[in-house]
Amino acid sequence: MATRGRKPKPTALKVLEGNPGKRPLNKNEPQPERKAPRCPSWLEPEAKKEWKRMAKTLEAIGVLTQVDKAAFAGYCQAYARWREAEEFLSKHGTIFKTPSGYIQQVPQVAIARNYLQIMKDFCSEFGLTPAARTRIRVDTESATSDDPMETLLRVRN
Repeated sequence: MATRGRKPKPTALKVLEGNPGKRPLNKNEPQPERKAPRCPSWLEPEAKKEWKRMAKTLEAIGVLTQVDKAAFAGYCQAYARWREAEEFLSKHGTIFKTPSGYIQQVPQVAIARNYLQIMKDFCSEFGLTPAARTRIRVDTESATSDDPMETLLRVRN
């Protein structure tokens, strides 16, 4: 089931911007270690270049963490495939004529768009992106309580 409304901005970005909306920040947002993960060896060469270009910057501002490896790898791979498709489109154009005479869009446009949509949906569902993490609230007090009655009373208040 889809969530309603605009995707929330990561708390780290809100802090960097000075919290312009003056809304309360999510103090219970999970805080993974702020260290960029290692670049996966299986990425395409262009994706590795994008990883190297963006990882240090995103780590420095506190947006990229160890748990973001799959999401960031997906972004980098999508970037590489998008760039490959764009280079193809620049060379060959966006439409072609079929043998029967019909004009059609080249498949590279739809393939790149569909891959990016699937990756984005997957990352959002599992909270693997900074924006998705802002929707997660961790109640550390009730999570550490061993007394079931105390937990129940906290939930009702």
